[in-house]
Amino acid sequence: MAGGIRDEGDDLDENHEINVTPFIDVMLVLLIIFMVAAPISTVDTPVDLPGSNAAPQQRPQDPVYLTVQQDLSVTLGNEPVAAGGLRAALDARTGGDQEQRIFLRADQSVAYGDLMGVMNQLRDAGYLKVALVGLDGVPSTGSDP
Repeated sequence: MAGGIRDEGDDLDENHEINVTPFIDVMLVLLIIFMVAAPISTVDTPVDLPGSNAAPQQRPQDPVYLTVQQDLSVTLGNEPVAAGGLRAALDARTGGDQEQRIFLRADQSVAYGDLMGVMNQLRDAGYLKVALVGLDGVPSTGSDP
């Protein structure tokens, strides 16, 4: 009787199967995170920006060009637009047709924030179809991310 102590009260058998419950819990949490994060990552600025390798679209008969100059002055076609008079000028040019596409051009030195300010003015005026104009075949001067 001097051998070892036997514990006969432990009748649990070893389980050699993988417990998938924690794995399923982790997957459900990840699913919820992605479902919440997906709508946040979408952009809701209504701007048509075709890729740089897209074929040029057919130009309308009388395009409406809105140009932001280097000094941040705005011209509609060849006519200067007074500060705060963008809506009236656009309505006069388009006949009040807010579904007409506005071709937005900006000098390369215009800051992004200033260009967004003009785009916000367009949105406030009700013109949601905006196309950005650039030169075809000209490489970007900015650095790639």
